[in-house]
Amino acid sequence: MFVRSASMGMLFAGLLGVGQWLDHPTPDVPRTRDGKPNLAAPAPRGPDGKPDLSGIWQVESTPRAEMERLFGRLVAPQALGDDPSTFSKYMVDILVDVPASESLLRPDAAALFRQRRASFRTDRPMANCLPAGVPAVALLPRPFRIVHARTFLAMLHEGDGTFRQIHLDGRKHPKDATPTWLGYSVGRWDGDRLMVETQGFNDKTWLDLQGHGHSEALRVVERFYRRDFGHLDVAVTIDDPNTFMRPFTISFTERLVADTDILEYFCVENQKAIAR
Repeated sequence: MFVRSASMGMLFAGLLGVGQWLDHPTPDVPRTRDGKPNLAAPAPRGPDGKPDLSGIWQVESTPRAEMERLFGRLVAPQALGDDPSTFSKYMVDILVDVPASESLLRPDAAALFRQRRASFRTDRPMANCLPAGVPAVALLPRPFRIVHARTFLAMLHEGDGTFRQIHLDGRKHPKDATPTWLGYSVGRWDGDRLMVETQGFNDKTWLDLQGHGHSEALRVVERFYRRDFGHLDVAVTIDDPNTFMRPFTISFTERLVADTDILEYFCVENQKAIAR
């Protein structure tokens, strides 16, 4: 999709070719006088007084001008869902904010990245209907639902059909757990911010579309802050001493999507051409 290089252009081929069609008023949404959702209204709170993170969310796209500055001139989408103007820059390159003068990848990780760049069209996990992983799944340009209960928080992702569980009941991470695609997530409150630590990953997911990877030592810390009704600010710290020279943090915002719903989506049915 980006004309700077042919390989960059193919990053977006066939990504998430589905559309939203449901139009149904979401209950309990504050509205302006013209009936539109008032996203600037105060954040709702649960019985415990903490912010309620429930809702349907979608990552805010990076402004087109910045995308063009970072990755080159954008061209018209080739297929439904491929429009790069709806993408977060971190979905393209998780290390985009790291100065060019800093080599953050360890040598083995850099070699793996170069190998993936050469064969990403067929090797990408999503090209083979495999999960996007963490934090990439939250950066997909598709909505996801958060269900916030007292002892757990669930994330239902339309984009790749996966779900995450974040345990809020005070438990600790299991010892010697079997590595999984999305890891094991435990959360706790720090004031009005939900702090979530996830570990226990396998090493099969990519952190972005370009092919930056990670090891099973990956540890992800997410900080969720619902600053008002319609905006969920997220800071994600990625720490993997086997892959990166130091931990680094990315920050983005999820925007509430009202008056619609997430849809059923099965990759093997809808994405058969993605790896061709």
